[in-house]
Amino acid sequence: MDYLQFFSSDYVTARDQFHSVVEAEGYHYESHSINQQGPVGEDLAIAVAIREFGKDPQSALVVSSGLHGVEGFLGSAVQLALLKDQLRLTSQLNGVRLVLIHALNPYGFAWRRRWNEDGVDLNRNFLLPREDYHGSPEAYSKLDSFFNPPSPPSRLEPFLLKALGLIARYGINSLKDTLPVGQYDFPKGLFFGGTAASKTQQILEADLARWLGGVRDVLHIDFHTGLGRRGSYKLLINKPEPGFLQRSRQQFGSQIVIDSSAENMVYRVRGSFADWCQAVFPHYRYDFITVEFGTYPVLQVVKALRNENRAYWWGKSGEQYEWTKRQLLEVFAPTSSIWRERCVQQGLQVIRGAYSAWTNL
Repeated sequence: MDYLQFFSSDYVTARDQFHSVVEAEGYHYESHSINQQGPVGEDLAIAVAIREFGKDPQSALVVSSGLHGVEGFLGSAVQLALLKDQLRLTSQLNGVRLVLIHALNPYGFAWRRRWNEDGVDLNRNFLLPREDYHGSPEAYSKLDSFFNPPSPPSRLEPFLLKALGLIARYGINSLKDTLPVGQYDFPKGLFFGGTAASKTQQILEADLARWLGGVRDVLHIDFHTGLGRRGSYKLLINKPEPGFLQRSRQQFGSQIVIDSSAENMVYRVRGSFADWCQAVFPHYRYDFITVEFGTYPVLQVVKALRNENRAYWWGKSGEQYEWTKRQLLEVFAPTSSIWRERCVQQGLQVIRGAYSAWTNL
């Protein structure tokens, strides 16, 4: 299979391809607008495709993409590749309700941002009902002037030297436990979790249970990029049951990550999508896997995030900052054909392997 064909050049192309394929294959299709427009005036929406394999399914397999906007290019490609392999789907998913959620953050996907229309990191926005949208890691205010300077980005800034100085001063573990975990006090800063439930969260709260139907068990696989070794993946299983964990380790070995203290690549966040799904829908046995595909070294990823965010908030009127968009797109969806082929192929393997481990408990 030519996996490169599943990568889209932009949100509109990805959305239209997804719609075309699911319609041709007889899926139930829904589109949920977030009441925002894209670069060419298109309506931005979360698309959902649902199909039951067999009668009265008791299990649901959910595959979601684009929670972090620009990361959706790979997730969308994996979903399209999965849809194209209907023969294998039909044989493997008998008795399963398949739910595909395309572009959870359509604004970020369309405008090539990691954040949504309010500058919010959606994987920090899913706070539980008892939690408040305020507070930040203790050291975040000390780092804010570096990571979120109120000025336009510059290609000439010696970012790497400054970042290495910051690491020497605070230590890499301190920075890891401060910057990416989620903050609610700096609205224009990186990893801002918002002040209230996002439109995406509202849509999911209203409709996810209906999409799942009358099943008892749910396996949810959510695709991300930008974290880890280039061209490889890690599976972050949220609160796994012992049997599922054991089977997953047999299937994937060292690619499984559970405890955030186990590997430097992982950090524990507030307001995660995984925690929310498992807490808000306790009547399901809800197993959640976050798939992270590595792209570039972490400092290069942070540099791209910082540049694009500065251009968004502080770019001077009339000046072009397209280079920050291209930089961001490259670190989350590399143009390398080798990376793209490999990651789509691995994405399909993850879905099949995880589903196999999950159903053989």
